Amino acid sequence: MEHARVAVPGDVPRLAELARGLRGELDTFRGGALWSAREARPEPLERAFADRLGQRGTRTVVGTIDGQVVGFATAVLATLHDGRRLGVVEEIYVEPAARAVGVGEAMVDDLIAFFTAAGCVGADALALPGHRTTKNFFEGSGFTARALVMHRTLPPPGGVGE
Repeated sequence: MEHARVAVPGDVPRLAELARGLRGELDTFRGGALWSAREARPEPLERAFADRLGQRGTRTVVGTIDGQVVGFATAVLATLHDGRRLGVVEEIYVEPAARAVGVGEAMVDDLIAFFTAAGCVGADALALPGHRTTKNFFEGSGFTARALVMHRTLPPPGGVGE
């Protein structure tokens, strides 16, 4: 049976392994390499996750099937300029073989409960362009698009015109 629970220190090696799987998958999508360089948690992932567990204003959950960890999600509480809070899903990943059985939904439900208890006015999550499965997953969880990030790749320094 699928389930979500708060991550514990013993989950750190598995969290790092899953986070590397997420990066490998997202690198194949438009914007994925830049996401890895800007938004993704930096290496060494084991230390990053160990430092994060129990940190105030954050939540790290694992998704399980029959007690086996097959996914993870991270979230943070952001403070808006007017003092209100916004919940931000930073990362969510389920191993491909464990998808479409409710693990992701269980993790999102946990994060939404965390955001609600913290008094958040809403929740944000990111989906890369072309990653329709992720977009559909979030829409099925009640999310709607509220902004699009536009990007233009520039030539490297020393390129044409210098």
